[in-house]
Amino acid sequence: MVVGAFPIAKLLYLGVKHLSKPVANRIKAGARRSQFFKNYICLPPAQLYHWIEMRTKMRIMGFRGANIKPLNEDAAAELGAELLGETVIFLVGGGCMVLEYTRQVVNSRRKEEELNETLNHLQTQIGELTFTTETLSAQLREVNRQLVSFPMPEKK
Repeated sequence: MVVGAFPIAKLLYLGVKHLSKPVANRIKAGARRSQFFKNYICLPPAQLYHWIEMRTKMRIMGFRGANIKPLNEDAAAELGAELLGETVIFLVGGGCMVLEYTRQVVNSRRKEEELNETLNHLQTQIGELTFTTETLSAQLREVNRQLVSFPMPEKK
């Protein structure tokens, strides 16, 4: 079952990615058209991402106190839209994974409950069979006792 899950998961991820790409492209187009969307949704994460990226690169190269200039508005809007599009793709893929995990948990819980129910049923049957065996054993002892109490016929 696990072997069959990997190709399906890859196919699902590929499908989600291809279905999410138009959403990401629509976000990019919206960022280019809408000033509000550009200024408040795309630019702040893009500038933050640029600042963190450049600061990390500068530290790796050994420049500690270098000033980092912000991106121009067009480049920041494009980067912000790209980040937002990738976030949408990531969230959709993560949501698919969470749903699949939840489905697997529910299935395993259901199987465990069925197994426990079967086990309880078997234990009940064993108890009933034990009681029946003890009853039959007591009846057999009673029959043997009565058989022993009969007088033996004399041989001629």
